Amino acid sequence: MNASPANITAVIQYRDSFTKAVVKNMTVVLLSISINYINAGLIHTFCKHQIFYMNPRYILFIHLVINDMMQMMLSITLFLISYILYRINVSLCCVFILLAIFTSENTPLNLACMAVECFIAICVPLRHTQICTVKRTVLLIGLIWMTSMISVLPDLFITLATQPLGFFQTRVFCLRETAFPNPHITKKRDITYMVYLIIVWLTIFYTYFRILLTAKTANKDAKKAQKTILLHGFQLLLCMTTYVAPLVKSALKEWLPEYYADSLFACYIVVQVLPRSISPIIYGVRDNTFRKYLKRHMLCQFKKQ
Repeated sequence: MNASPANITAVIQYRDSFTKAVVKNMTVVLLSISINYINAGLIHTFCKHQIFYMNPRYILFIHLVINDMMQMMLSITLFLISYILYRINVSLCCVFILLAIFTSENTPLNLACMAVECFIAICVPLRHTQICTVKRTVLLIGLIWMTSMISVLPDLFITLATQPLGFFQTRVFCLRETAFPNPHITKKRDITYMVYLIIVWLTIFYTYFRILLTAKTANKDAKKAQKTILLHGFQLLLCMTTYVAPLVKSALKEWLPEYYADSLFACYIVVQVLPRSISPIIYGVRDNTFRKYLKRHMLCQFKKQ
């Protein structure tokens, strides 16, 4: 969803054939259904057992899963619109883009909060139940959304102030730059992303190395938490590809102009789809407690079928 005007022109110029477009859309839809089906199973398991929704760690995890599902559905919707409708009303595009940006910016903030919770559980275990309560976790999730809104809503206000009302009735190829065309918004976005990433990476590194020091003299739980932080870092690294995607697309256009449309599709899979598949692995597969209840849920579904 981040693209320069040059990339917008390139998208218009390099249109896929009908067969290739059908294959790409089917691939994206099947991937999204698979990932969202697994995530829906995680949410169902979470809601069915009190052990999860009374634990701040799992509350943060399920918020990340829900956020990923929203991001996936919005991303797939915009992808399909780009092929089927091609251009949509600016007002509708603004709604899609705003929601997509909210969920995109929530992810690194949520990962940072999960890393801090891991750090407290391992390095300050005696105070974990006092610091990490359900009420504080819900407030923290509210703060995550509020931070994203404070970051993103000025884009809408600047556009309302600088663009004529007729602009919102026009039809455009739905990208962030076409919905919010003011150049100052792009500069603000770059600064905001830089600040976010610095804060989140410092949090990830600090918690990882503190847990690393604890793991040398502590039990296997500390070593497992250390690996979990590494997975959070890898997930964050994948999320960061969103911020470098415009540069990569520009480079691909120069190096592989004949395969540019296919390169855009590959970038879309790596930037938008792949990061959404990491969350189920971190807790749905690696966490013993969640895996046990998830197996029960899946077995029950299988027996019913």
